[in-house]
Amino acid sequence: MPPTGWDTGLLNLSLNRVVGNWAEKDDTGITFDSSTGFKLPNGATRSPDVAWVLKSRIEAINPDPNKFLPLCPDFAIELRFASDSLSDTQDKMQEYLDNGLQLGWLIDPKRRKVEIYKPNSSVETVDFSTHLSGEDILPGFVLNVTQVFS
Repeated sequence: MPPTGWDTGLLNLSLNRVVGNWAEKDDTGITFDSSTGFKLPNGATRSPDVAWVLKSRIEAINPDPNKFLPLCPDFAIELRFASDSLSDTQDKMQEYLDNGLQLGWLIDPKRRKVEIYKPNSSVETVDFSTHLSGEDILPGFVLNVTQVFS
């Protein structure tokens, strides 16, 4: 992937900061940015814009820190860039679900919509005015979408 424009980089940083700050206080998992590779169970290598994994899952497999994590994140955010195809990004979110993702958000600034992905559920689409809940995957985490994208 080529580098992004500065606006996308700023949004990506904001999302990582908000999730990372929560994760530091919660201390049950680790947040990763878009430079981290995940080797999914289906063999695909992906790098979500924001990812979070329970520490216990990482400790259980004791992975080489210099290689891609051989698992699917518990939580992931994909930020749809202006050049991204919506259907390709939706397919990526579905692939995460198929490989063990517990909660995912596809944030689409162009449409000002967020798609929420959960196992055994239909995709829910909400407006940017919504506060997104981390539900029981990220307990107590709430993302004010409007604040991040203002």
